[in-house]
Amino acid sequence: MFRISQYMREIVDPKPLGPKRTPPGPVVIWNLIRRCNLTCKHCYSISADTDFPNELSTEQVFEVMDDLKAFGVPALILSGGEPLLRPDLFEIAHRAKAMGFYTALSTNGTLIDDANIDRIAAVGFDYLGISIDGIQETHDRFRRKEGAFDASMAALRRCRELGIKVGLRFTMTQDNAHELPDLLRLMEDEGIDKFYFSHLNYAGRGNKNRKDDTHFQTTRRAMELLFERALADVEAGRDTEFVTGNNDADGVFLLHWVRRHHPQRADHIEAKLRQWGGNSSGVNISNIDNQGRVHPDTMWWHHDLGNVKERPFSQIWQDTSDPVMAGLKQSPRPVKGRCADCAHLAICNGNTRVRALQLTGDPWAEDPGCYLTDEEIAS
Repeated sequence: MFRISQYMREIVDPKPLGPKRTPPGPVVIWNLIRRCNLTCKHCYSISADTDFPNELSTEQVFEVMDDLKAFGVPALILSGGEPLLRPDLFEIAHRAKAMGFYTALSTNGTLIDDANIDRIAAVGFDYLGISIDGIQETHDRFRRKEGAFDASMAALRRCRELGIKVGLRFTMTQDNAHELPDLLRLMEDEGIDKFYFSHLNYAGRGNKNRKDDTHFQTTRRAMELLFERALADVEAGRDTEFVTGNNDADGVFLLHWVRRHHPQRADHIEAKLRQWGGNSSGVNISNIDNQGRVHPDTMWWHHDLGNVKERPFSQIWQDTSDPVMAGLKQSPRPVKGRCADCAHLAICNGNTRVRALQLTGDPWAEDPGCYLTDEEIAS
């Protein structure tokens, strides 16, 4: 995850570079259930409205949580499918909060209504993210359900009214890129304080729709728009947060943007970006799927590292006998092509390796999703 607003605050009010903080354990994105009431075209888990076999029981989830806590995992992102379809979700969420985990919920929002909003608020989620793919017709088309937009917006308002920290999650493709400005206006109009921008990654249903991925110039314009909006909010004293995911070239692109628009801060921002260090799949970001299989992150469902039913997560995560896991934990990573020649490898860390694997069969090939020019990656 790339935290745009954090760097905009450094432009406005730079803070000295402190020691690098190493998380005690990885953030765990946990797909508790694969069933979903929607069939979104870019779904990485290829969910459907049906029960999937061999999912973890409540008791097994609790056993895994005990291991995660002992291992130093700081945060659980409870996801799906649609996590609200899991009958024991609230029991799991309450236990996560009681154990001291930062606890977030990732949902499509359509199942949040007057019947369950009080139970959701009672959990005290640290964050609740609702996916929005565009304004009404566009969103409903992506979600393949008429009325999905209205239901999700109603959920956002219910959460906001009860003081739940809620945010919009937007995955950009060629078909909805033109609505990004509308969504940013929607965020402001609705008083939403977080916006998560996801680049389309090549995994799951997103891989099958690779032809819908945006062209690089569209991506660059979108990033510049997010930079401008995030900086304007910081300068206006608004406590909003803009973050991106699935393309760590965003950090390098920000550096070039700062050099053009705020050159007096370029060296400072570069130092902060190097300290961030880019992609952390397999290191500080992890995934447990609905059947208990562990992956380097949510886009690696095709690559199993082990199963928590058979071996504790803490053991699986430290095992580098898997060559992909060994490479992900290596610094610098054994990347090739443009990535190996890039002067900014220390900032993006070779980006998200799953794109290279999906396109070439080699996880260490140059990232086909890097939207930087040859001049921008040169020393």
